[in-house]
Amino acid sequence: MLQYPDIDPVAISLGPLQIHWYGIMYLIGFGAAWFLGRKRAAIPGSGWNEDHISDMIFYGALGVVLGGRIGYMLFYNFSAILENPLSLFFIWEGGMSFHGGFLGVIVAAILFSRKINKPFIVVMDFVAPLVPIGIAAGRLGNFIGAELYGRVTDVPWGMVFPTDPEQLVRHPSQLYQAGLEGLALFIILWIYSSRPKPTFAVSGMFCLCYGIFRSFAEFFRQPDAGINFVAFNWLTMGQLLSAPMIIIGLTILYLAYTSNIFKKAGK
Repeated sequence: MLQYPDIDPVAISLGPLQIHWYGIMYLIGFGAAWFLGRKRAAIPGSGWNEDHISDMIFYGALGVVLGGRIGYMLFYNFSAILENPLSLFFIWEGGMSFHGGFLGVIVAAILFSRKINKPFIVVMDFVAPLVPIGIAAGRLGNFIGAELYGRVTDVPWGMVFPTDPEQLVRHPSQLYQAGLEGLALFIILWIYSSRPKPTFAVSGMFCLCYGIFRSFAEFFRQPDAGINFVAFNWLTMGQLLSAPMIIIGLTILYLAYTSNIFKKAGK
């Protein structure tokens, strides 16, 4: 068993103001997307400039935060909305959903594409490789906050998380997710998108790989409290929400390589 590195989830305290590591990880994610976006935009003939990247980060941040919060409340804590609809805005209580944030980014990308007069699918192909570092940072934030920990295990690298009321040895599943949904997904997408690909193929690869990685990691992550397994005594909400991403990703990739439907839409 490894010793959990008990890090104070509050990075900076300024009187009543507390800045949590989780919030800092969001800033790191947006900063990484800004840096990588500028790097890609600097390639001759990219069709992107620095102003595009700055605006993209602004729209994306709104999509992630609003979509992530709304998605969490709808997918994982809907009973709280029924009891008190205003709880949707209690962001200080925590609770963010990747799948909600993903939908929020899609809405933001639609609005952003209209603003800069670029096809939505072209914007999504550009954005997709910039996202995984932010996902990795967010999972590291979960680890520091000792939240969303894994299932009980006897592997040598298991840990006891201070927030676990049972104080059992568990998988550090946040790190698994950071490595798969974050680092591995970034490497795949960055290399895959480094050469010209059919329109929308990069977005399809993102959906496919994220869905697979998230579904796999869910076998090690403790099911969300109050929801547990949603079916078959093994299917989690994360897997249920990821299944459409796998199907959509496969469909997009098939059409991107066999049809001109996306090529025409991307012009």
